[in-house]
Amino acid sequence: MRKCKIFVGNSHPELGKLVCERLGIEPAPCTLKKFANGETSVQIGVSVRDEDVYVIQSGSPTINDHIMELLILVSACRGGSARKITAVIPQFPYSKQCKMKKHRGAITARMLANLLVMAGADHVVSMDLHASQMQGFFTKPVDNLYGGPSLAKWIRENVEDYEDAVVVSKNPGGTKRVTALADALKINFAMIHTDRRRAKDIYSQNRDLQQLRLRKQSMLRKNKPIIRQGDDPNEEENIILTNGIQTARIRNGHVIGDDEEDETENNKNDDNDTALESDSDDAPSIVASDSYALGGTYDAVDSEDEKEIEELQKEQLITLVGNVRDRSAIILDDMVDSPRSFISAAEHMAQNCGAKKVYVVATHGIFTGDCLQELEKCEYIHKIIVTNTYPIPQESLNSKKLVVIDVSPIFAECIRRDHYGESISVLFDSLATI
Repeated sequence: MRKCKIFVGNSHPELGKLVCERLGIEPAPCTLKKFANGETSVQIGVSVRDEDVYVIQSGSPTINDHIMELLILVSACRGGSARKITAVIPQFPYSKQCKMKKHRGAITARMLANLLVMAGADHVVSMDLHASQMQGFFTKPVDNLYGGPSLAKWIRENVEDYEDAVVVSKNPGGTKRVTALADALKINFAMIHTDRRRAKDIYSQNRDLQQLRLRKQSMLRKNKPIIRQGDDPNEEENIILTNGIQTARIRNGHVIGDDEEDETENNKNDDNDTALESDSDDAPSIVASDSYALGGTYDAVDSEDEKEIEELQKEQLITLVGNVRDRSAIILDDMVDSPRSFISAAEHMAQNCGAKKVYVVATHGIFTGDCLQELEKCEYIHKIIVTNTYPIPQESLNSKKLVVIDVSPIFAECIRRDHYGESISVLFDSLATI
């Protein structure tokens, strides 16, 4: 490839080398180091005047340092009179902060997009952005490549009876991603919803085990709706039960049995005492409600991984909408960051819903802290499948459950087609051209 230079950052040198090997060129020489005071220094060792420059830098555990390294490297190429600078970012950093979740928060992903453009990037290439709307943060062209075809290829070749498998979204915000993979594989899909327990919930109203067993039996028989007295004397509640919805209780990220003692019952007396004390005060009290008003801040796109630790420790309800009985369940998400929601979903589908095997499939394997070790210890998870967009330590690659798919051919073909002015739309649909 003439008039083309590829610079590989320190965040994921293995992926950069694989891309260069696929293209048949050597990485362009550059010196990336730090001064004694912690400042990042970049020195380009080759002329980039009037050339296409590609800078490969992904997310990493030391993300802030590597972001500065990327920005300085792009700025150095702009100062060297490069004709076009493309930032290849397989796992886009700060992608979870793509919207304002709380008041006085920051949309950090948009700020990072502005920094890249101001540094001199003319084009951005990434894979499976946390939200596709992030492409609108840039004033330059963005190519959001898909890891779905690679994951679908692995599923066809390695999942037993994949035609009967079910792709499962572990939160409502990921249903669009799940339906796309299910359509590609021509299989069914399901959805899991996890939410804090409501006062009106049937688990809170019925503490008797016999009533819980009758409820589960009625789900299988498709009985008529249960009519219960509402809050007002003239109000009634219709609880519709179908065999396509299975609900269980989770606490601290794990499914618990129906006979497990309820924490709210233990704290009932303390709550009553607190309420009496607050009533005796002169100042008006504000009572927090579990339910969200129409003008609330609840967002279905938020995943359980983004919730506060205190909220995760409270008892919640996990509900599966769909049928996975005697089938393989494939939990799909864009990244595996923390293990709680994956473990609770796998336990619920295996213990209560009759799933035969549970696979965890994602594009980015971030594995923060002991995430991978916790997923390995879960007996209900059969395999964990991720791509190599994010650097994975060598000791983690020795895991028996972990499977890493190489996506360097996709990025290499994207760079080649972009350099020669060819269309890259074929990379969105299949791997036939790679």
